[in-house]
Order: sequence, then C-alpha cells, then structure tokens
Amino acid sequence: MDQGTPHLAEYCATLVRLTAGRGIETDFRQALESNLDREINLRNLSGQREEFAADAKLGPMTADAARMLQARLAEQFSTYADIAVLPIEGRRKQLLVSDMDSTIIAQECLDELADFAGLKAEISAITERAMAGELDFEGALTARVGMLKGLGLEALEQCHATRILLNPGAKTLVATMKAHGARTVLVSGGFTYFTSRVARDAGFHDHRGNTLIDDGAALTGDVGMPILGREAKLTALEEEANQLGIGLEATLTLGDGANDLAMIEASGLGIAYRAKPIVAERARAAIQVTPLTTALYFQGYHADEFVEA
Repeated sequence: MDQGTPHLAEYCATLVRLTAGRGIETDFRQALESNLDREINLRNLSGQREEFAADAKLGPMTADAARMLQARLAEQFSTYADIAVLPIEGRRKQLLVSDMDSTIIAQECLDELADFAGLKAEISAITERAMAGELDFEGALTARVGMLKGLGLEALEQCHATRILLNPGAKTLVATMKAHGARTVLVSGGFTYFTSRVARDAGFHDHRGNTLIDDGAALTGDVGMPILGREAKLTALEEEANQLGIGLEATLTLGDGANDLAMIEASGLGIAYRAKPIVAERARAAIQVTPLTTALYFQGYHADEFVEA
C-alpha cells in the first residue's frame, strides 16, 4: 500500500440510551444516513431490556473520518445517549483493566475515608485537582494520606461497609467479559484495602493498588512505595497483556482521571467513564450518561449474551 494512502478499515457505530422507544431508533438511523449520505440498517443489541442499544455497519473509512463522525454524533445525542464509532475487527477485547474510584465504584475512597477524620472538604479539593491533571498524582496522594495520620483502622471497615457502592452495570460488565474468556483486573491509585474488597464484590480476577501503612491500630500517614500512579497503571496493562500473549489492541481500559490517561490511550479501546475533560477529550470512546454495560455494547455484545452476576 502507498504510504501516502490513508488506511481504511470497516467501522460500526453504536448508540446506547437509558430508555427504549421508536423515536431514538429513527433519530439514530437518520443521523447516520445524513452524515454518510446512504441508507443504513440498524441491528438491535438490547432486545427486551429497558434501555435501547443498536449498532450499524458503516463500511470502510479512515480512523480520522470515524473520529469526526463520532464527534458529530456525540454532539447531537450527548444529553441522553452514548455513542462510539469503532473498528469492527478485534471488537471484543480479551483483557479488561479498569480504574476503581469514580469508575467501578461511585465514590473516591480516600475522600470518603477523610470524612471519618473530619477532613473530607480539604482532601476532596486536592483529589479533584489531581484527577483533573492539575497536580502531580504521587505528591497529591502522599499529601492526602499524610493528613489522615492517626485515623483508627476501624474507619476503613466502616467506610467500606457504609460508603462504597458499585456503579450500575459493573458486575454485569465484569461477569460477561469473564464468561467470554477475557481476563479482568482492577488497577487503582487507591488502596489495596479497598481494591481487594471491590474486586471481590464486582468479580474481577485480580487487583492492584497502593498500600496504606499502619501501626496495628491507626494509619501512620505513609504510603507503601513505589506508588501506583499513571505510569504504573500503563505498566500493569502491558504486563497483563504480555502474560496473556496478546497485543494492546486486544485490551479495554476504563477510567475517569488524569492518572488513567496513559493506559486509556495505549489500549485498543480506552473508554472515559463520566470523566474529567482532559480524559474525555483523549479517550477513544466515552460513557457519560449510561451504565457500565455500555462498554459491552460498544464491543458488539447482544443483551442475550450478558451475564447478570
């Protein structure tokens, strides 16, 4: 092939909305047809579920054309649906590596833990800036943990038991990908006390996180080294893929913060989940208004293949 000729690949467009209805099906088809100037056939992916999900084969196009189409469709449907325009080849991924806080769970564990020390407002403000990419992650993490020095270990148990909730669709996403042969790993800049429990609750094969140091009764304000941050998440993705003997194109990553960017950009399908702008702008696809099961629809799964854990 002439090096100056843009590479063409077969693409499909997928739309997911929280509720079904003939109107959204018609709107999606018409939007595709007006952008591509030809008739489009939709395939219903959601069956009898309450949400609406459908995809359509678009034919060959360049990666740039696909991104431009996705941007136009996302702008049209952004307030009530999530859309991705992705290659058909290798659509189903063999490895899921996901962030934990504000992705698989709805909370930031460190912020919730800080509430038990009466420091939630102060620590949440630092977390927000770190996740937006405004602060060095490692420095922000050590500073926040240092503020919790002396907090009794019973607070960790209370925090997990009363504050930490899985996001909608998390268990189904993990169980379905596992049932179809994928490996699933939770990789977090948070702490192993929480990653071990969230990984168990959501059904992940394995987990990685940072370590809170304690003296047997309370936190010392220290973090185990080295800190698992942005580059360590990428390393985890690469190591897991190597162990499976697959390329990064066969991997799916999920995250919301700046420390997820390296792995999101390196994976075959990086999805920004209700993410900070810096992440949403650079991820290959985004889930903003629908559950985590949308990551299954983006891979071409039909609802009949979902495994409800």
